[in-house]
Amino acid sequence: MTSLSFLDSPKITVDEIHTSSNGAIGIIHVEPEDIVFVTIGSMTSYASIGSNTSAPAPLPAPAAGKEAPDGAWALWDSFTRTPHASVLGNPANFYSRPAESNWLSFTTTLHEPSFFERLVKWSGNTPGTGALVTFKDSNWLMSIVVPKQPHFINQPSSVQVFWGYALHPEKIGNYVKKPMAECTGAEILTELLGHMNFPEHPTLESSTTIPCMMPFITSQFLTREYTDRPKVIPAGSTNLALLGQFVEIDSDTVFTVEYSVRGAQMAVFELMDVDKKPHEMYRGDHNLVVMAEALKMMLA
Repeated sequence: MTSLSFLDSPKITVDEIHTSSNGAIGIIHVEPEDIVFVTIGSMTSYASIGSNTSAPAPLPAPAAGKEAPDGAWALWDSFTRTPHASVLGNPANFYSRPAESNWLSFTTTLHEPSFFERLVKWSGNTPGTGALVTFKDSNWLMSIVVPKQPHFINQPSSVQVFWGYALHPEKIGNYVKKPMAECTGAEILTELLGHMNFPEHPTLESSTTIPCMMPFITSQFLTREYTDRPKVIPAGSTNLALLGQFVEIDSDTVFTVEYSVRGAQMAVFELMDVDKKPHEMYRGDHNLVVMAEALKMMLA
């Protein structure tokens, strides 16, 4: 899908869906009984994967954001050139600031048990029982997550895996003196081993670390105007619903599977006239115990 056409009406009614595949242009005519669901924006556009011996590609230029190969940002951006732009959001706020919305993740595959053995002694947690571990003194602000093993179906018992990420890949490492964004997988693992005070060998030569740069992974958290995110069902819509992490759902929190599911439920229930509503949201800010704990932490 590359764009939508709307009926010439004050109401928002999609009458054509424009597509492009391998250079072939197509049009899907929307019938009066049809409804159109469109996922807007993309957290994973321009994701670039490196290797154990090479770094991922650098961040795209801000102006290049909407030209991402998957077409998600270009599709949403096309809405800004329609008569209904005022209620269809502002994608430029989210795709034009990759320096603020990127982070770099990595996965490590180990073929030798010493790292996990040391990890259990170091943390006191067996794999899968501890939460996210963040190295607060890391220039990159690196974190790791260690799942229960095996993590994958048919994962050999001699193989172990874990995942990590960093919020400041543009900064120089504490142990590897270069920006994380320019590091190979092996260099990222070297930095991690340094923070944990673990020996580099035999872990380095018996593992593979794959880095992945994600320019828009936290773009949904960027500062914004209230109208920058459109409603799931924009005001005046008769057959269009918008889905994903860049729609506005009052009192809910983005970056969760639940957010996307709730948006889809809202779209289906309303446009298909189903007599149901999504489950009530948990409001921790209304829980007296949570509020007391938060106050205690603020005063500590």
